[in-house]
Amino acid sequence: MHKTIDSKIFYFGTPVILISTRNEDGTPNLTPISSSWWLNQSCMIGMSSNSQTVQNLLRERQCVLNMPSADLVSSVDKLALLTARNPVPDYKEDMGYVYERNKFEIANLSPIDSRSVNAPLVKECPIQLEAYVENIHPFDEPSALVAIELKMVHTHVDEELLMDGEKNYIDPEKWKPLIMNFCEFFSLGPKLHPSRLAEPFLAKSREG
Repeated sequence: MHKTIDSKIFYFGTPVILISTRNEDGTPNLTPISSSWWLNQSCMIGMSSNSQTVQNLLRERQCVLNMPSADLVSSVDKLALLTARNPVPDYKEDMGYVYERNKFEIANLSPIDSRSVNAPLVKECPIQLEAYVENIHPFDEPSALVAIELKMVHTHVDEELLMDGEKNYIDPEKWKPLIMNFCEFFSLGPKLHPSRLAEPFLAKSREG
């Protein structure tokens, strides 16, 4: 039997992204997010405009979406209550956030140069997506939330994740993303059933 509730969160399960940007002083910033959806070569992410990451995106108009695998969960968790905003916004301070300038070091992650954008790749992440900001859409007032449309320009993938014999197709049975599900960490289990939807995409990949 269903029950009507007043749910406080709606994180039904999306991959964690470590979004890297450049601060105004040129130092790298790294922030875990989990509000995202994808369509073709674009990604929409949702964040608070009060965050340092959004301020960096407004100014620099570029970033890297680093996709951590499940085995990087401890590194991601170390970033959970850190912010590059100084002073820390009141609402974040109330949640237990603290200012941290060297997030890569705290998380034991390594920044490396991107191909096109000024933000660094996270070396340890098996998938890294360089992106430019296309549009920023504010939510209705008084919300500080914004939806940010990003366009992917370069995709870097650990070759161990590629489907055997394919150069442009990631094998979903090899890729184990870190999933945020109602603010807790999970990953994927084994494939439940073959999908007919995957067949035309694979065929198109082979043609390309």
